[in-house]
Amino acid sequence: MEWMIIAGEASGDAYAAEVVTELRRRHPDWRFFGCGGKRLAETGAEILVSADQLGVVGLLEVVTHLPRIYGFFRRLRQAMLARRPAAVILIDFPDFNLRFAKAAHRAGVPVLYFVSPQLWAWRSGRVKQIRKTVRRMICIFPFEEDFYRRHQVAVAAVGHPLVERIAAARRRFPPEARFREENGLPLEAELIALLPGSRHRELEFHLPALLQAAAQLHAETGAHFVLPVAPSLSPESVAHSIPAAMREYVHLLPPAAAYAGIACARLAIVASGTATVETALLGTPMIVIYRLSPWTYRLGRSWVKVPHYAMVNLIAGREAVPELIQEGLSAAAIVNWAHRLLPDGKERQQMRLDLEQVSRQLGEPGAIARAASAMEETVGIASTLGNVTYE
Repeated sequence: MEWMIIAGEASGDAYAAEVVTELRRRHPDWRFFGCGGKRLAETGAEILVSADQLGVVGLLEVVTHLPRIYGFFRRLRQAMLARRPAAVILIDFPDFNLRFAKAAHRAGVPVLYFVSPQLWAWRSGRVKQIRKTVRRMICIFPFEEDFYRRHQVAVAAVGHPLVERIAAARRRFPPEARFREENGLPLEAELIALLPGSRHRELEFHLPALLQAAAQLHAETGAHFVLPVAPSLSPESVAHSIPAAMREYVHLLPPAAAYAGIACARLAIVASGTATVETALLGTPMIVIYRLSPWTYRLGRSWVKVPHYAMVNLIAGREAVPELIQEGLSAAAIVNWAHRLLPDGKERQQMRLDLEQVSRQLGEPGAIARAASAMEETVGIASTLGNVTYE
């Protein structure tokens, strides 16, 4: 049996790899092909389109790359039509994947969607398309199940895969002193984690303000900084972005050391996205940042219907962590918040309590196994129905 899977960015690639690993554990003869990154490729899945080729940030940026992106879309659609997989598993990446869901539906191939698009935040009208084209939505956040049930979409709520991933990582953490020694970090200096994002464009938008703030904080507090390099980025390109004078106190970490580095940090400065959830589960107080091109931000802002940008704040139901978004992102603002959160005090203590509450709301370990079971069940139901077209 062949399955198709499409994951278009770093976090989706990790989830795709975990899903494929779990399904292959249960069904060693199943084969997978489609779009993904290094993690999915390591499972033995056949990568027809690399996720790195689709990693474009922003509405206007996507428009300029449309011909190339559509070429990748056609390549994947042709492979689906030629190979007729048992199902297509779509992971997040909504602008691309919702269009692919429509193509798969027209071809009579069942569509399973793992990690919901944020319809509850913006462009909620797309739920009508999901109801028509997606056989089952598999959700990871606590409030998504009610949203889909209200809109009559078949849904399974499985909890967040990061809960289990980070719990497993914690068990492998070396003692902090050894971790610092192995990664060339000073034994006594306070550490601050810098997480500018997993795409080159995010690095361009975020790293200048982060490095300017790091220089000031190092001068004022003697802090050192750890910058985990996302698997989708090359260490050489990230290192080239750091001025030579700062390399004494800004330390790059390989992807395998990212969680331990964040856990050791007194504070993290994190680009909005999956990394905010990872940081919350690791219990590290954080400042959330994000910046887009001015036109993309203006166009997108009119569609956003939620009071917060950071997922941690959406789960908490209030601003548990500060958000420095667009014009609000500056080195001065980062430094101001860092001075408020680095010392032990009321704000830091409250944030740690809020992050514990958020972690509890993300569910119990076992999300990937529950997601795999939901996929098996859905395809099992579909196979007993024969060639049914859902309108």
